[in-house]
Amino acid sequence: MSVLEVKNLKKSFGTIHAVQDISFTVDTGEVFTIIGPNGAGKTTTLEMIEGLVPPDQGDIKFGELNWDKHSNAIKQKIGIQPQSSAMFDLLTPEENITLFASFYEKARSTDEILQLVNLTDHRNNHVKKLSGGQRQRLAIGLAMVSDPEIIFLDEPTTGLDPQARRNIWDIILQLKQLGKTTILTTHYMEEAEKLSDRVCIIDQGKIVTLDTPSALIEKLTDEREVRLSFLDGEDAAEDANHFSKNLTSVIRTEREETLLKLWTTNPEDTLYDLFGFTKEKNYQVEQVSIREMSLEDVFIAFTGKEWRD
Repeated sequence: MSVLEVKNLKKSFGTIHAVQDISFTVDTGEVFTIIGPNGAGKTTTLEMIEGLVPPDQGDIKFGELNWDKHSNAIKQKIGIQPQSSAMFDLLTPEENITLFASFYEKARSTDEILQLVNLTDHRNNHVKKLSGGQRQRLAIGLAMVSDPEIIFLDEPTTGLDPQARRNIWDIILQLKQLGKTTILTTHYMEEAEKLSDRVCIIDQGKIVTLDTPSALIEKLTDEREVRLSFLDGEDAAEDANHFSKNLTSVIRTEREETLLKLWTTNPEDTLYDLFGFTKEKNYQVEQVSIREMSLEDVFIAFTGKEWRD
């Protein structure tokens, strides 16, 4: 059952067409992730759905509710964690949550929220003394104050170290267990791949593809990435790079100093030919690996761009 329906959304700023005819639905309890390069229109799309920016054209429905007629009801239904969270540095997490709870008709208990975001031990510390990861967890907790059905998380792990990032992942998975619907934006492909039920890739204001991570990756299963590092230096790697480009099974190549990366539809035959070449040239290969396709490969394939933070 869908809890959100977005239909034919459009938004322009002067001559810039930020969003061009975007449509999708989000189902109850799923983690729906929107990704795209900078300037793709994902933030504008999110802001229109959240009611922060009016669309030029299109419909946004939360079940039977829409922003024109039911704005107060929708505000009780959703929780938002923006990139720059408004919290009070001289108050404690407990005081911040209690204050935010006073803005809503119903609110989840402060103790429950502190436990959910693992801040019970820091409940009486001033926010200004919290680490970046702790502040982000508090921001998610504030988005949960009204016990919303749908939570919007806008790049919640940007700038965090790997451990702090995984702490946020655990919270998102807990929200899913609670039956909450999460709409996530992120710049981390691994994050999108591990957490998402479905991924929507936006580029130049349009949806270029939308499906489960596994289904998107399966579309690229005829390719594998092969990596070879050469002990004989960059000249050997470049020589092998030139040779690889003439192999029919090789789709594309990329060299980084002594490391050669190539994408092939038949890694076994490609490696057989390459090792024949390196043996003939007496080049020494230090390491060889075959990597499975990932969501980052999907992103590059559909947008033609490398991922940028």
